[in-house]
Amino acid sequence: MQTSDCSETWLHHVPAGDAVKRVSTRSTTVSLLAGRNGTEIIRHELAKGASWGMIPQDGWDELEAVYVISGRLNYSVGERQGVLQAGDTLSAEPVLNHVILQASEDSSFLYICSNYVFQHYSQETQDFYRLAVEIAEKDGYTASHCERLRHNALIIGERMNLSSPELFSLNCGAFFHDVGKINIPDEILLKPGRLTPDEFDIIKKHTIYGKEILTSTKIPYLVAGAIIAEQHHERYDGSGYPYGLKGDEISIGAAIVAVVDSYDAMTTNRPYQQSKTTEEAIKEIATLRGTLYHPEVVDVFLSVVGLFRNQSI
Repeated sequence: MQTSDCSETWLHHVPAGDAVKRVSTRSTTVSLLAGRNGTEIIRHELAKGASWGMIPQDGWDELEAVYVISGRLNYSVGERQGVLQAGDTLSAEPVLNHVILQASEDSSFLYICSNYVFQHYSQETQDFYRLAVEIAEKDGYTASHCERLRHNALIIGERMNLSSPELFSLNCGAFFHDVGKINIPDEILLKPGRLTPDEFDIIKKHTIYGKEILTSTKIPYLVAGAIIAEQHHERYDGSGYPYGLKGDEISIGAAIVAVVDSYDAMTTNRPYQQSKTTEEAIKEIATLRGTLYHPEVVDVFLSVVGLFRNQSI
């Protein structure tokens, strides 16, 4: 089992012997309170709207438990959904289904595991979060772009009643959708003018690179986002890339990211593009319903766009 909070993560080491090691994100704080003989007790603090998850893993048969200290957490375990409040627990030995927790208000909980997991929040994962943010900034976005996409995509995914595995994939895939751009030469990625056809063919390969990079980590929660990294530029009518998939050939998570990514791009001022107004962007996406964008995704987008995080975060 590995755990994941797919938002930007920074690990702060403390000297040996100190009681707490802490991971902080824009919306999450994770503190290692105690650990011995393989067992760890980890405190999580989630800001409203933040999510956290656990996934099954072959060969892993450890006890895992969540105890809610404060707040309210919407949970999804397989096909089962509900709400956890202060004093509630959720446990399994081992976890057999994807588990997604999302804070409907600022919340805190203890995560107890009979094996070491805290280091899964450390260097390798931290590097990927930094990489995703650096790529977004190169593209002319703010550092909050990846987290904003993750938040907005999950609003749609939850309203569409996606399964726990689909939400888990969406949670990570939205954040890391453009990670493959690390393999695109800067002279193409940062070119201020129009790309040549050959240069655009190179840019399009970032989707394939993204899948390869995330899959190669063998970290389950990064692998879960690989299909979205690969397919988020596919379009409902088959006009997208890299494979020209159409309709339901495209994963629903990628179809959601296609909409929220386009909306974010339209409403962001970048060096080579003046932003549209919110109303203009919404109208354009509505107009492209059923051609570029999955019609059901667009319908839900139109009903929830008022809940989206804007460019200020």
